[in-house]
Amino acid sequence: MKYGDADYMAARDAMVTILKGWAREGRTNTYKALSEAVTPEHRVHYHGRMMSLLLADVCRRDSTGPEPMLSALVVNGSSRKPSDQFFELAVTEFHRRDPDWAWEWERDAVFDRYRTQVSP
Repeated sequence: MKYGDADYMAARDAMVTILKGWAREGRTNTYKALSEAVTPEHRVHYHGRMMSLLLADVCRRDSTGPEPMLSALVVNGSSRKPSDQFFELAVTEFHRRDPDWAWEWERDAVFDRYRTQVSP
């Protein structure tokens, strides 16, 4: 898989579907669980750069800025928080610069946004 190729786009779309399902269920899960959910169709290692690229594009596809970042649902297995890349993206592209902003608010906003929606 290469950034932007057909397989990449299919993996991104699969992640959007998976994460919207998690949101409707009101749950977070790990990078590893997301990786396993898109495999074997799309090989995305949970520690790899491709995971970061895909999750950033998931956010860009799902949110135009004010909407909550769908990737807030993906957390590290140990810390139970998103990766540093999530926080960087939140500040640089999604303008989450309020000093009181917390990823938990973002996560809860994702839950609120999708809990009321029916599955596609």
